[in-house]
Amino acid sequence: TLRIDGPGRAVRLPGTLTEAEVAAMLDVARDLGANTATKARNACLFELLYATGLRVTELVSLPDSALRGAPQMLMVRGKGGKERMVPLSPAAREATQVWLTLRDSDPVTEKSAFLFPSRGKLGHLTRIWFFQQIKKLAICAGIDPINVTPHTLRHAFATHLLAGGADLRAIQTLLGHADIATTEIYTHIQEERLRELVLEHHPLAHPLKTGL
Repeated sequence: TLRIDGPGRAVRLPGTLTEAEVAAMLDVARDLGANTATKARNACLFELLYATGLRVTELVSLPDSALRGAPQMLMVRGKGGKERMVPLSPAAREATQVWLTLRDSDPVTEKSAFLFPSRGKLGHLTRIWFFQQIKKLAICAGIDPINVTPHTLRHAFATHLLAGGADLRAIQTLLGHADIATTEIYTHIQEERLRELVLEHHPLAHPLKTGL
C-alpha cells in the first residue's frame, strides 16, 4: 500500500461574516462598555481589527507609538518578528484618535507603552479577554456567537477584499502570510459562494415547473 496515494484532506473553509453582520458588530462595539473610555477603546479595537485583518495577538499588543500622529499606514510586527505595513481606514484612524485622547487623560493608562493597556502581567489586554468580548459583541449584534471568533473578523477582512476585486498577492501581504497557498483558501470561499448563488438564483438550477 506504500505506492497507493491516500485520500486528500478536505479543504476546511474558514468561517467568515457578511458585510452586514460586520457593520452590525461595529455599531454595537461603539456602545459596548460601562463608560465613555471603555466604549472608545472597544470601538477602536474592533475598527482596527476589521480594517487591518490583524491577528488578535498583534492587535492587543500594539505599541501606542504605532498609532501616534494619525498615520495613514500601520507598522505591524507579526510572526517571526516579520514587519509589514497595513493601510488604515478613515474610520479606524478616527476611532484610534478618540481612544488615544481618552487613554492619555487617564494617569494610569497614559504611562503604558501599549495602545490597549491592562493591569495584568503582560501590560496589555489578553487574547482570552478579547475572545470573551467578541462573543459578547456577537450576541448583542444578534449573531450566533458560536460562529464568531477574533479570527472570524480577520477572515471577513480578507474575504471582503477579495470579493471587492483585491489581488490575492496584496491580501497575502496584508495578512502577513509567508506562503501564498495559505491565502488561496479565500478563493475557495468565493467559489463556494458563487456556486450557492447560481444554485439559488439560476432558473436552470431548479426543476422546471409545468402545469402537467
